Amino acid sequence: MPDGPADSNLDPTQAPRIDPGPRKNWGKPPAAPNWRSMWWYIPIMLLVLWVWQDQLHQMSVKTIPYSQFKQYLAAGEVVECEVKESEITGRVVPKEVPSQAADPAAGKSKESKPIAAPDKSSHPAPSGEPPAGPAGKPAPAAMADSAKEEKPVGKTAKVDEGGSGKQLASKDSTQTQEEAKPFLFRTERVEPDTQLVDQLEAAKVTFSGVRPSFLSQFLYAWVLPIGAMVVIWVFLSRGMRTAGQSVISFGKSRARLVADRDTGVTFDDVAGCDEAKYELQEVVDFLKNPSRYTALGASIPKGVLLVGLPGTGKTLLARAVAGEAKVPFFSLSGSEFVEMFVGVGAARVRDLFEQAQRQAPCIVFIDELDAIGRERGVHLGAVNDEREQTLNQLLVEMDGFQANVGVILLAATNRPEVLDKALLRPGRFDRQVVIDAPDMVGREAILKVHCRGKPLADGVDLRKIAQGTPGFSGADLANAVNEAALLAARNRSKEITQRDLEEAVEKVVAGPERKSRRLDEQGKRRVAYHEVGHALVAAFSKHADPVHKISIVPRGRAALGYTLQLPTDDQFLLTRAELLDRMKGLLGGRASEELVFSEVSTGAENDLEHATTLARSMVCLYGMGESVGLVHCAQRPSMFLPVGDGTSQTDCSPQTAREIDNEVKKLLDAAYLDAKAVLTQHREKLELVAQELIKRETLDGATFRQLLGISSAAVPVAK
Repeated sequence: MPDGPADSNLDPTQAPRIDPGPRKNWGKPPAAPNWRSMWWYIPIMLLVLWVWQDQLHQMSVKTIPYSQFKQYLAAGEVVECEVKESEITGRVVPKEVPSQAADPAAGKSKESKPIAAPDKSSHPAPSGEPPAGPAGKPAPAAMADSAKEEKPVGKTAKVDEGGSGKQLASKDSTQTQEEAKPFLFRTERVEPDTQLVDQLEAAKVTFSGVRPSFLSQFLYAWVLPIGAMVVIWVFLSRGMRTAGQSVISFGKSRARLVADRDTGVTFDDVAGCDEAKYELQEVVDFLKNPSRYTALGASIPKGVLLVGLPGTGKTLLARAVAGEAKVPFFSLSGSEFVEMFVGVGAARVRDLFEQAQRQAPCIVFIDELDAIGRERGVHLGAVNDEREQTLNQLLVEMDGFQANVGVILLAATNRPEVLDKALLRPGRFDRQVVIDAPDMVGREAILKVHCRGKPLADGVDLRKIAQGTPGFSGADLANAVNEAALLAARNRSKEITQRDLEEAVEKVVAGPERKSRRLDEQGKRRVAYHEVGHALVAAFSKHADPVHKISIVPRGRAALGYTLQLPTDDQFLLTRAELLDRMKGLLGGRASEELVFSEVSTGAENDLEHATTLARSMVCLYGMGESVGLVHCAQRPSMFLPVGDGTSQTDCSPQTAREIDNEVKKLLDAAYLDAKAVLTQHREKLELVAQELIKRETLDGATFRQLLGISSAAVPVAK
């Protein structure tokens, strides 16, 4: 603004508005002073005061030996002093020094006697001889001059006719002037010296005794030792906490509170589980508008259990709920409650809910709930006692004698069958939200979420990628997109292409290519016929999935080649004919080896394992066996987290088990004979495709169908 007066004719409405700055803190009371931090100013102030009084004063004092102090005292140059217990301090005023000492260049001294002048009546000495003094002797001046002339000039000459003598004289003069100035001294006292007081009185020195200052005594005797002990104690306590997690903090909850209520994740960032999001929207709406529900007498569920396969997005959904509701969010794992000592987990549960009630309304998320929520009384031991105590405290906190208001507990697990029944009853975990693997539409939505912000090339078809990834979870799809980005960067490309995405999916499914593992010609030929046998049987089976790719490039740990079949749509039900065609495709590789080489190899181990599991499931689980019939004689360990290879456990008599084995063998033999019949019927096409595969090492689905003479229209396309 201008420095002069304002214009009186200026319209007030048109006056420039001065921005007073941000109004975020306007109207708020000033923050209370932090008294804890102010305690540090007291020792700092005492330290500065001590340095100012003692240490800084000692820097201006000259330290001299005790013998030199005695010399100054004897010469009467000590004016005043203070006698302390261990030292003597005071002031020295040196007396005047003679002029000769002050000016060594002068030829005469003030205290020397005057030299007699030569007699005027005497005749001058002849040239080259010194003038004679009285009684015919040479004059002293003449003798000095003669001695000066006779003395050789060298290192022993202290004064010469040049300028060096003047420099030495000036240095000595400066040093003498500095010594002649008064100064403060300090000397260490030497005991015993019983005559010191008498000598001070004889020299008429003003002296006094001094006791140490209170501040110095306080600092030396109390502050410094106590401070050293505090520093050592803090160092040791920190080391104990690092090594043993400090016994005092055992009962504290380790829940992490998200400081920012906006977690950065909303329901828009979660795709492929619309039903789960719909179930959780009520929780969010209750946290935002609780009066709408309480007016009707409704109460929000106290606990929501998220159940699903690993990687389906249970934790992401919990963060999205907190991000939508914008309330405090506590996050911890179930294993963080359990410790070696019995009772620690229960104490941590109590501390967790106390913190949550202070932040209510809030959300508490416990991941891997099965770590503390397993059924009670199943196992014995100290560890199980600690887990049961923790579970009992959790049950009481969720629905006990005192009402738990404003705290919503979200939990996630992939093993709901092992949870205690009391934990799943209404009033605790009232609502269970099942999160399945996404279908094709959900996978496409998940791919769009993970491709957001990434440069995709023109022509990238995410629906085709979603169609080729059945059974993939959200984490698998995120991994595939990341692998595609890495492949594009490795190829120095600026965009992610369709080929990069397809290659990433194959890498996730079958593993990375093992280009270093090269087979000889005979082994390469055997692998080629084996893989073409799989593809050919699948191509001429009515209910088999279409072939997407054939390769004899080794991948992963043990795969020397692979045949990739992808369904055209999500399959939730399988008929007996579809299972038999799938079994024939699995045995087609071994049948091709026997047909071409008249000898089989170990390459069909994985095929036989999957085919046997499929045949046993048909007999024991699906009731598709002729001799066993409709008897369900097997149990699966878990539908969400299979143990081992996912095979079922038989629950039947030995006679029924024998009949099951015979039925499984009959199914496998029939499927193997059908596969050999298909390959025998199309032997020419088997040779044609195998030779082309040996030449190219990789064949895609379109090329494979072109070699067989099958049009693309024959392959069903997903809607």
